[in-house]
Amino acid sequence: MLALLLALGSSLAYGCADFLGGLGARKAHVLRTVMIAAPASLLVELLLWPLLGASFDAAPLGWGAASGVASAAAFALLYRTLAIGPMNVLSPVTALVSAVLPVTVGLFQGERLATADLVGLPLALVAVALVSAGPGVRSARPSPTALLLAFGAGTAIALQLVFLHQAPSDSGVAPLIIGRAVSSAVTLTAAGLLHRRLGPERPAYAMSATAGALDSVANLLFLLAARSGNLAVVAVITALYPAGTVLLARGVLAERVQRGQFVGLGAAAVAVSLLALS
Repeated sequence: MLALLLALGSSLAYGCADFLGGLGARKAHVLRTVMIAAPASLLVELLLWPLLGASFDAAPLGWGAASGVASAAAFALLYRTLAIGPMNVLSPVTALVSAVLPVTVGLFQGERLATADLVGLPLALVAVALVSAGPGVRSARPSPTALLLAFGAGTAIALQLVFLHQAPSDSGVAPLIIGRAVSSAVTLTAAGLLHRRLGPERPAYAMSATAGALDSVANLLFLLAARSGNLAVVAVITALYPAGTVLLARGVLAERVQRGQFVGLGAAAVAVSLLALS
């Protein structure tokens, strides 16, 4: 139950971070948003260091650095994917891949699932696809390149989560700090190299910093959830993060929630209930 609650918190935090990051990217180039979000995210994790401790041995350093590289790759591939579109097809593909791969890794490592899990996990995956999809999914036809990028983005997101899970449970927040430092260095370097293409618009500083802070909170909650429960279950619950984004878009921007997304939200609630029984 603790792992489930932590995973739900992680999913909500990821959804809120994506919502704020998306709004920030509307005001300025996305890399300008990241230039604010990345240091804010790293600052939050450094503040957590005295509270939760950190062990910078070889294993957490290695897994943390690997998660940072995967995080930077996920960022580049995801935004390139969404730029090509159509988003309402590629977004659920990315979310599903990001959920399925950690489930496979968890089962391969010998995790055992209860009967409720065997029903709840597939239902949660269906919910991820439904919640992520928008209008016009049936008529939209993504190009092979866009689909390949979507699979790549989902794989990179999944690898980030898997690498964080592989770090020793007694390493505290060290994998998060190292991972964020590496991903920040990569993205800030990219922003420096492409500064002439970023345009003159100023980023939304407060919004971007809040998005970065929430992303750190989401990573922390995922790490704690994965350490106290099955990676397979935790990863699928975390992958429900589009639900938070959809609900915020409905409440703040008055965006219309499609019928299929309502069905997805209901399926997610049932799936979480089933997983709570295990």
